[in-house]
Amino acid sequence: MAEYLQVEGKQDLFRDSNSGAIVNKNRSAYEMAKRRASEAKKQRDEIRGATREINTLKCEMHEIKDMLKKLLDRN
Repeated sequence: MAEYLQVEGKQDLFRDSNSGAIVNKNRSAYEMAKRRASEAKKQRDEIRGATREINTLKCEMHEIKDMLKKLLDRN
């Protein structure tokens, strides 16, 4: 079983005596960090989706413009 030693000057940080890893035992800070990361990912996905939609609209407008030019050229 790992023994945890408190890091000097840090209330929530502990060092695992077996691996030497630093462990943060502040569960609420961990949950808040996970929530922020999840929200940031959601926002990035929304921006990515909006960008795709804008690019699709641009392509469609270009196609419409080309069709109009062809119609005008026939006359």
